[in-house]
Amino acid sequence: MRILVTALLAFAAGMALMLLLERPPTTHPLPAATIPTPAATAPAPASSQVAAASTVADDADGDDWPDRGPTPEQVIYDQQSLVRRALAGLGPRVKGRPNLYLVAFAGDGGEDVFRNEAEYAALLFRKRFGPSVHALVLENNPATLQNHPLADWSNLESVLDGLAAAMRPDDILMLYFTSHGSDDHYLLVDMDPLPLDQIGARDLPGILAEHRFKWKVVVVNACYSGGFVPPLQGPDTLVMSAASADRSSFGCGSESQITYFGDAFLNHALNDTDDFVQAFHQASGLIAGWENRDHLPHSRPQISVGSGIAGQLARWRQGIRPGPPVAFRATAPR
Repeated sequence: MRILVTALLAFAAGMALMLLLERPPTTHPLPAATIPTPAATAPAPASSQVAAASTVADDADGDDWPDRGPTPEQVIYDQQSLVRRALAGLGPRVKGRPNLYLVAFAGDGGEDVFRNEAEYAALLFRKRFGPSVHALVLENNPATLQNHPLADWSNLESVLDGLAAAMRPDDILMLYFTSHGSDDHYLLVDMDPLPLDQIGARDLPGILAEHRFKWKVVVVNACYSGGFVPPLQGPDTLVMSAASADRSSFGCGSESQITYFGDAFLNHALNDTDDFVQAFHQASGLIAGWENRDHLPHSRPQISVGSGIAGQLARWRQGIRPGPPVAFRATAPR
């Protein structure tokens, strides 16, 4: 009897296996040629990933995503081509003198003020300081998902990889960040509902250290952005922040067109001088006056001027003839 039962069970198992093998597949994989290859990038530290996870959890409703436009997945897979296009549009390097390469980074997709500021920074530098300036924009905004690469950790790394291949040792890298900032010194990087990693004050030096840039200018326009200054400062670096490490900055919000710092530094000071350090001090005075007028606590912008970068910026200025002021104009509202 035991032998008969065993034989029947074996027969039943064999029939089930045959039926399983004859079932058609339930998935339809893409052809190999259409599977995108993600950009190689260093993973974000755990602290950044935790911050990003909490941001996505808070903003998971996707209110900022356009009703008509690409899907989040299409946007993600389009990033490599957008980065390549942005790099290709920088124009040829001017030989025989230092060139300046600007990356304007608008981190928060929930407010147009950051898009306004990043796009204006790129326009101002190109028009006012001439062909030895090369500028591109990374931004999170529902209106520009198909026009500009996202402002995120991966694209920042990819752009820096491309710039490292194009720049020469005497060229200057300039990063201009504009977004919200937290009191633990993280920049808000958000294009709801995409899960983007936040960038902290301890992350930026590591990102920059992976590339061979010697001369650097870093501007961080956010609340509490003074926390970014100590980790970034060095002999070959100029670092400027819109506020001290324990203070808010002002001028963001859905009703604003440009932040206090962006207005003062870009729209006023750099339309008056090509000296970044002088422009910072002019902007700081303007901001203090505006804060007094509006009965706000002083943000106390911070600056660190390395011993070598001032001379290199002077050499860059010798090769440019500043053009006329470039008026600020806000982008069309969403």
